[in-house]
Amino acid sequence: MLDKYKYTDEEQKKIINSMVVIVDSREKKNDHITAYFDKHRIKYERRTMTAGDYSFYIEANEELSIPRPIYFDKSIFIERKANLEELSLNLTSGRTRFEEEFSLNPKTKKYLLIENANYYDLVNGNYDSKYNSKAYLGSLHSFNHKYNLEIVFMPNNQFSAIYILGVFQYY
Repeated sequence: MLDKYKYTDEEQKKIINSMVVIVDSREKKNDHITAYFDKHRIKYERRTMTAGDYSFYIEANEELSIPRPIYFDKSIFIERKANLEELSLNLTSGRTRFEEEFSLNPKTKKYLLIENANYYDLVNGNYDSKYNSKAYLGSLHSFNHKYNLEIVFMPNNQFSAIYILGVFQYY
């Protein structure tokens, strides 16, 4: 958004500081993320999202000629999976719903954040699922190309909140 208008560095900081992270109200087991937001006084709201687990909006700011909040949930979202086991369920028994979520708006910038794992774990079958490693890799790469995803492995989930903020602040 900041690239569409000419803002000073100070104005950009004000806009970034007025960012509110949207957390899907159905998102579970994300205390490590909301605890980071609370500790660092990052504003966030829980609400039902049509796609993804996280997005953001910019609060209204008359000083910067932003008369009402600007929502980005139709432009960018992050889908978070706690581990490879959760993702494998989405790619097998929950595949239809998972695909529908990613296909809602083809122009939306989509991120798939996979916590507590890395690519090595996926390739070597280091997960608790009957999903064959080769098939799992095929599905993930297929999703990547079909839905233009940015897939990010986050082996240490304590950095997930920092990653989420970075994605939104530099959008």
